[in-house]
Amino acid sequence: MTRFRPLLRAALAAALLGLAGCGAPESGPIEVSAIGGPPRLANPNLELLDPPSAFLVGAVAQGLVQFNAAGEIEPALAQSWIISDDGLRYTFRLRRASWANGGRVTAYQVAARLRAALGRASRNKLKPVLGAIAAIEPMTDEVLEISLRGPRPFFLQLLAHPELAILQQGVGTGPYRLAADGAGGVRLQRPRTEDDPGEGAPEILLRGERAALAIARFADGQRVLVVGGTIGDLPLARAADLPAGAFVFDPVSGLFGLAFTAREGPLADPAVRRALAMAVDRQVLAAAMDAPGLAQRTGLMSPGVQELPNVTLPDWAALPQEERRAEAARAIAALGLEAPLRLRVAMPDGPGYRLIFAYLRHDWRLIGVDAVRVGPGQPADLVFIDEVAPANLASWYLRHFTCEASMVCDPAADAALLAARLAARPADRQAQFAIADRILTGLTPFIPLTQPVRWSLVPRRLTGFRPNPFARHPAVNLIAERD
Repeated sequence: MTRFRPLLRAALAAALLGLAGCGAPESGPIEVSAIGGPPRLANPNLELLDPPSAFLVGAVAQGLVQFNAAGEIEPALAQSWIISDDGLRYTFRLRRASWANGGRVTAYQVAARLRAALGRASRNKLKPVLGAIAAIEPMTDEVLEISLRGPRPFFLQLLAHPELAILQQGVGTGPYRLAADGAGGVRLQRPRTEDDPGEGAPEILLRGERAALAIARFADGQRVLVVGGTIGDLPLARAADLPAGAFVFDPVSGLFGLAFTAREGPLADPAVRRALAMAVDRQVLAAAMDAPGLAQRTGLMSPGVQELPNVTLPDWAALPQEERRAEAARAIAALGLEAPLRLRVAMPDGPGYRLIFAYLRHDWRLIGVDAVRVGPGQPADLVFIDEVAPANLASWYLRHFTCEASMVCDPAADAALLAARLAARPADRQAQFAIADRILTGLTPFIPLTQPVRWSLVPRRLTGFRPNPFARHPAVNLIAERD
């Protein structure tokens, strides 16, 4: 990391030159710099939401429920709900809400939007874990019922994400409204209504921009909220020498590591995939990533997944690193190759990801493997995955490695996942997950490294900002309400 710091500081200094005298006052609009492209009211069923667009969608549209600052569930479009004793039916009563362009929101419209997220053509990020939904039925204009094939204790967490916010022809229900959209960013206002007086709620100026510029805006007075930080950009923020109290790290779980993209060649051999996973020194890597409390990972799932409390770990997990590396070197040597095995690794852009690749390349060279970094979308043997779990669901992890989603899979694991989806009893569902987890762990379809990293830079003015397990920070919760 040390040799990168002069270059990182130079990038930040260049960004700061263009911001001289641009510090925002403590009062007035809340300035939010989200790392990514320009914020757009994108349809989550057609494209993935980057942090700027996710923040915008979450500000101008609501789901049936929403997250509060701490990541807990609270009412949104639904003012109340009842869960049947068997956990199979969720009955939501809608509050009186209107679209931003007029007209009352009905349960029929909400049902149509949710069904679209499940449709065959949908690319919604949450679609793979919504298969438990059996039916979505409006009972009246104000009442909606969702039936499940089996009980799902974390179903409401899924409904709270921006991907399931209710939009109609690009229009939401608030609480914020799009006031202006220009080169300076998107300006959001919170109008007063009978149900939402919005007393004293400041405007929000939302920008989507590259990490160096967002960090420079914060450094130029520490008045701008920066969201959407990943490990890719963390070295830039560290190089800015910001106060330690400015950083907020979310306690997220998810997938952070490398997935295999080839069914042929040396990587088709489970022993080779196992060797690559064993060779990585996760303790050294986690320390180099410089994120507080960063946990190493060797299994497909994070410990503590409630649907499967006893996750499977690989057979080498208890070995010291020296023994792992020696056994991995023997497996690669057994291939009998005349030259080192050469692998292409697709990594995202950003100094943090380049740092991770440098450590991977070092560890693999020690066992006779050469790695070359390629850009996202280029032909590769392994591709880096950095995703936050939307709920504490074993199914979310395991469905990444079905034969529909992964190049390394087993139909027996797919069958177990299907049985888990259809299981009526939690014990039967857990047993099927255990089967799938055991099969997939033996296959090594993925090289887990650590938990994901998500961070923000938070000005003192935003008294309501809290870290949470989903790295979701709703616009309405940025400033805490006074008693």
